[in-house]
Formats: sequence, structure tokens, C-alpha cells
Amino acid sequence: MARAATPTSRRIAERYGTPALAVEMTDPDSIKEFVAELTGLSGGIDLLVNNAGVNIPKPAIEVTAADWDTVFDTNLRGSFFLSTALARTWLDMERAGSIVNVASQAGIVAIEERSAYGTSKAGLIHLTKILALEWAPHRIRVNAVAPTFVRTELTESTLSRPDWAAELLDRIPLGRFGEPEEIVGAVAFLLSDAASLVTGHTIAIDGGYTIR
Repeated sequence: MARAATPTSRRIAERYGTPALAVEMTDPDSIKEFVAELTGLSGGIDLLVNNAGVNIPKPAIEVTAADWDTVFDTNLRGSFFLSTALARTWLDMERAGSIVNVASQAGIVAIEERSAYGTSKAGLIHLTKILALEWAPHRIRVNAVAPTFVRTELTESTLSRPDWAAELLDRIPLGRFGEPEEIVGAVAFLLSDAASLVTGHTIAIDGGYTIR
């Protein structure tokens, strides 16, 4: 069955009056049950944002098989099976849909200590193109965003290191890190009818990091 509600899912449910559901992204059976349960509760799903992700920063020579599998199972494998499970319901119902994958600038340019993470995000960017191509005849759009370093609880330990933060800022032409709402705006655009002719693309929200 789908995972029991987590503190995060409960906070979201309380804020928006939605069901407090959670899914185990590394388990295809959990994903199928989650999609079926949510579809039953809502009468149908129109939009999906694949935002689950994990990173284990290490020099490549120190990355273990377990590290690699953990990163790929969540970032790429999980996003693939959640997308296909939902798309299957859209195809059965002849219903249009829109998917946005949250990739990363690390999937476009090389960043040290991100071998597993960057490769998984590069795979997600290419997967976006493949799914967009396959599902376009069924009115299912698939796009992605590729953020730079964004100030969140998860990135606090990285961005609070003065030496590392200064080096990263030197690589960003706009000279600052991203804020969560700046990613939200691009995701909302891609999900909306304003982007009804956009599919298979990745928007880099990176302050110019990937220009060079």
C-alpha cells in the first residue's frame, strides 16, 4: 500500500485541504497503489510534478554501489514509474495531462562531487524528451526545470560553507542563489495552458550558471 502520511504531507494537507498521502518512490508497487488511491479520491489527476530527489555529494572515487542506487532509484527510476503509472490512467480515460520533472543544472553541466546526482538528472532531462515524444499524440505534455542551487533546508549545509558558497556564486552571472518561489513560477507556467504548445523542453532556472 501507499506509505502512511508523513509530517510534510500532513502539513500540505492541512494547508490546502487535500488528502495526506505519501508514496515510496523506490517501490513501483507503492507508486501504482498511490496513483490508484489518489485517482479514486480525487476523481482524476491532471498534473504531476516529479520533485522527489536525493543527493549524496562525494568525490566519484568514493561513491559506493549503494550510494549510486539510492540516488538513481529516487531521482530517475521513481520519477519514471510514477509518470508511467499516471500516464496509463490518462490513456485509459483519454484525458490530457501535464508533467514537470524537477531536474538540475547538474544534469546539464558538470559539478564536482555530483557524479551520481548529475548523471541521474541528465537522465531525467533526456527521459523528459522521450516521454514527451511518445505521449504528445495523447495530449500529454512533459517538460522539466533545471534549477541552480536554491536556498532550502536541504541545501543549508552546503550554502552555509563560506568557501564553497563563494565559489558557487562566482559561477552564477546573476550573482545569487535561487529562492523556492522562483522555481515554483516556472513549474506553474509549464503546467498551465499558457504552455500548451510546450513539450519536451527543460528550462534552466540558474542565474546564468549554464551559459558557459
